[in-house]
Amino acid sequence: MTSLSKTYYVSSKRGNDSNDGLSCETAFASLFAINHSSLKPGDCVLLERDSVFYGQYLQITDSGTKEAPIVIGVYGDGEPPRIEACGQGIWYQDYGNPLDAPTHVYHGYVSSAVLLYDAEYIIVEDLEITNEASEIIGEQYSLGDKMNRTGVAVVAKDKGVRHGITLRNLLIHDVHGNVYDKHMNNGGIYMTALRPKCEETTGVARYQDVTVEGCFVYQVSRWGIAVGYTYAHEKFQGAELDEETFLKYGHENVKICDNYVKAAGGDGITAMYALRPLVEHNMADSIACEMNDRIYCNPGDKAGKVAAGIWPWKCKDALFRYNEVADTRLNQDGMAYDADSGDGTIYEYNYSRQNEGGCVMFCLQEAIHNTFRKNESFDDLGGTISPSENPDALIEENVFYVRKGVPFVRKNMDGGKYELVNNKIFELDK
Repeated sequence: MTSLSKTYYVSSKRGNDSNDGLSCETAFASLFAINHSSLKPGDCVLLERDSVFYGQYLQITDSGTKEAPIVIGVYGDGEPPRIEACGQGIWYQDYGNPLDAPTHVYHGYVSSAVLLYDAEYIIVEDLEITNEASEIIGEQYSLGDKMNRTGVAVVAKDKGVRHGITLRNLLIHDVHGNVYDKHMNNGGIYMTALRPKCEETTGVARYQDVTVEGCFVYQVSRWGIAVGYTYAHEKFQGAELDEETFLKYGHENVKICDNYVKAAGGDGITAMYALRPLVEHNMADSIACEMNDRIYCNPGDKAGKVAAGIWPWKCKDALFRYNEVADTRLNQDGMAYDADSGDGTIYEYNYSRQNEGGCVMFCLQEAIHNTFRKNESFDDLGGTISPSENPDALIEENVFYVRKGVPFVRKNMDGGKYELVNNKIFELDK
């Protein structure tokens, strides 16, 4: 905080928006009062515990500094304050150009309970967040053109590099997003970079110093936690990824740690377009639960009934360690870990159990220099590994407990090259 910083209090129980919001006794009543305020470096916005903000949302466009971040947190005793967006908090997302496949939606309206738009040096912590759609008249859950919804959406666009985004100890659940849209801000937590109006003036939109930690995300669609899809995706074409490309167009110092994602409709946890992201001590449980014909039933021309547990996309030297993935539901992928298109992914000291699509995939020709070492797989189903046309993969010093009758290499997911070194494979009778 600075000598000029303020603390704003918001209470749905005893506040009033005609108050000044500067003390517990003169708290605001609604989040709308915060949305209409101009926050300065060092300011705090504290929501009273046991408060429920029904049909409300936060939209923050202000920034703190490294020394004086803006903090969105809580005060008082009781249960975490709950933001129930109910499909409100609508904004328009536009990447500014088509994405890497014509079937991927790149613009449209999004509802977010919390939106950080071109903000930086901001901490959001200790809140409970939902964004249901049960009261939207005429909307069906599996509708193809259904609105995208997010618990927390973070956007970089017109202010260059956005620094210091911290999302901590958030309880995010019942987010009724669009199961078909993989790249919109859609799911529990989703961070994106959109094309600036004038990149020559403002610089490339990207992130530096992102932390997502200690969050519990469950019953969300489509993604659990995703950090970093970017309008600049075409800069990352090819298998060999140069570090200079990330320093200009990608994200730096991304940490996704100590989170628990359960019952996400699609993928669990993904870092995207990041240089040396660290993803550790996370749990993904019972995810990809909407990648089936019962729910994923009206995609139109949107291909993509695929999802995996914890994985990178177009990252360089990503490190995944001490994570656990269990009970990922069967789909075209459905494995715990996926070294997807990227350069130098390392998985080490991770655990997987009874994932219906197997333990790990090395995905296609642009998944290079990948290492899977010192991990343990117990009773993963379908096929333990999927070396899916990748040019190289090192699989070393792992322990695989394989159920009798389950192939080590998943059927129709082979064709790649891999080296097995000092692994232990034990057959399970059941």
